[in-house]
Amino acid sequence: MTETSLPVILLAAGASSRMRGRDKLLEEVDGQPLLRRQARLAQGVGPVIVALPPAPHPRYTALTGLEVTALPVADATEGMGASLRAAFAALPAQTPAAMVMLADMPELQAEDLARLAEAVDTGGDTLIWRATTMGGAPGHPIVFAAALFEQLTQLTGDDGGRAVVQSAADRVCLVPLPGDRARLDLDTPEDWAAWRCRMKD
Repeated sequence: MTETSLPVILLAAGASSRMRGRDKLLEEVDGQPLLRRQARLAQGVGPVIVALPPAPHPRYTALTGLEVTALPVADATEGMGASLRAAFAALPAQTPAAMVMLADMPELQAEDLARLAEAVDTGGDTLIWRATTMGGAPGHPIVFAAALFEQLTQLTGDDGGRAVVQSAADRVCLVPLPGDRARLDLDTPEDWAAWRCRMKD
């Protein structure tokens, strides 16, 4: 699939509840807030919808000047299902597929998103294209074909679309990314401190 035809849904409405008052999406990575970095990466694939907590919220400021669609999720506290519901409902009609990207994965690179996007072929039987670690462990981002959009607009709770992925388990294409990029996220201050130490080595 051509990169510009693949919308990206960037999930950034979570509460950072394990960060003890800090916002992990505003932590600095590559000289900018993590959320801004991830949104800019996503722009390399296609139009970007960023699912966000209701305004006002500092995360909106992190996106200032970027051509992305900020999507307030009124019921964001319900969990990831609310963000996916709202974002998939906001996609333009006739969208053939869409990438779902988590905003808290600081090791993802532009080439990782491009590799996943290039694997997408909506003309076959595959319904899901999923990034994995180099060792094969499933992770993110995930691309969903349009045939699954209706299920995704009906999600509830915080399973993040797990049931939808399982329903199409025999129609998944796995796309390995280097190292553990497809699974590494940082949820606590200790996680961030350890990661920054590793990056200095």
